[in-house]
Order: sequence, then structure tokens, then C-alpha cells
Amino acid sequence: MSKVTIPLFSEDISIFSKALRAQLSKAEGVPNHLALMNMLARAAGYQNLQHMQANAAAERRLNQSAPVEDVDHRRVERALRMFDDEGRMTVWPSKRAVQDLCLWVFWAALPRGKVLHERDVNAILERLHLFDDAPILRRTLATQGFLTRNTDGSDYRRVEQQPPPEALVLLAALK
Repeated sequence: MSKVTIPLFSEDISIFSKALRAQLSKAEGVPNHLALMNMLARAAGYQNLQHMQANAAAERRLNQSAPVEDVDHRRVERALRMFDDEGRMTVWPSKRAVQDLCLWVFWAALPRGKVLHERDVNAILERLHLFDDAPILRRTLATQGFLTRNTDGSDYRRVEQQPPPEALVLLAALK
């Protein structure tokens, strides 16, 4: 099994050293390697070494970004042209591929897991565009699967999904 390095960070070295000293004072004799590793992990605020390793592994998995070659940067650049310096859409794109990419900006602004009325969705969308047509955005979000709505159009809910790599790059560029 190959060795996986686990970074150890402590906000306050004084608290860390006091916690380690307290654990060492309870130990009988010199602790073995594993016991010392567990003490270090507990001093850093984890339950034990396994908890610390699991946390580090989860952080590595979450921090993995999409490979750069999977991103169509030209498409992202076209979508960015539709937004001003404050991240508001200035015009509705004529190309469907650019429209679909731009919809992720509006999707990301909607709260997750919350039922919204039409007026609430419109209020959120109005803040994010300058061409004064929230209904087209709202309808397109619903028809493209970004939002669900009642048949009478009264209640809306954001559909949770993983944005494509281009959308992640676009969202990061607009922040």
C-alpha cells in the first residue's frame, strides 16, 4: 500500500500543543507510532487517525476539478460576452448552445430545495438580466429541466443536478 500524505493544519498551535501534552501525560511510557499518530489527529480536532484520513480523502475527492480538455473555452467565452461586468445578462443569446450555457447562471442563483412562487422566481431573475424579459427565462429554465413547476405555473423548485464543466468555468468567471 502506498503512503498517502495527509496535511496537518492547526489554527492555534498553543491549543494543539496543550491537547497533545494532555494526551501524552495519560500515556504509559513512550507511545508507539500508531498511538502517537492518533494523538496528533485528536490534537488537531479529529476523533482518531482514521477520521483524519477519511476527511483528507474526502477533501481530495471534492477538490478534483474537471480536466481542462473537457471544457469548450470558446463556448464559455461566447457566453461571457452576454454578461456585463456585474454579472448581469445584457442580451438573450441567439444561439441555442450559448443559451443553454447561460441558463446555468440563473439556475445557480435560485435557492436549492425551496419552493418558490412565480413572483419570487421573477424577482431573482430580474436582478440577473437587463433585457427585461423574466418570463422567457423562467419558461426556458422550466422547459430545459432546470426548474420544475406545477401545471398551473404557481410553484417552482430548482432541479438539483451537476453543472457541466463549461458551466462551472462560466460561473467561476462571473464571480
